[in-house]
Amino acid sequence: MDEYENRIAQLLQELEAPPRSSSSMSRMFREAVQLISVGADIYGREQKLTPQAAAAWQSMKAAAENDGQILQLVSAFRSVDYQKQIIQRKRAAGQSWEQILRVSALPGYSEHHTGRTIDVTCPDCKPLTEDFDSTSAFAWLSLHAGKFGFTMTYPPGNPLGVAYEPWHWTFQPRS
Repeated sequence: MDEYENRIAQLLQELEAPPRSSSSMSRMFREAVQLISVGADIYGREQKLTPQAAAAWQSMKAAAENDGQILQLVSAFRSVDYQKQIIQRKRAAGQSWEQILRVSALPGYSEHHTGRTIDVTCPDCKPLTEDFDSTSAFAWLSLHAGKFGFTMTYPPGNPLGVAYEPWHWTFQPRS
């Protein structure tokens, strides 16, 4: 195990996380090192992405605006420490591990660590809800996101067993 894997193991032990048995926890993601600001999210927090993902996000957002669609950022890069805090808040609120792991990855297993994943919404849509898939912004993303290198990671019935997340899009650099 390298230093990063040891750190993840320690965080999981601190959380008293269940054994990593689901397929959604089979892929460990390294934290991005080089990140740049992409501005504030809907909560006013600065968000960051890798330079290539940031450029793709800005281009996609501008193209959407050109077509009359407003894409708003809910979140982007998350450190493993921040992911741990998310899990701790959910546990403190009384959520079971099963409830948490349907919608949140454990530290080390979130695509957000890569700096290439965004959660998006649009005006008049409650963030991080399936309602996003009935918006014209989602319809636009479904048609155009691929041109900018973004794909929806968790479609309905995805093989990872993660809840459907129409708001969660990951940039895949083209080789």
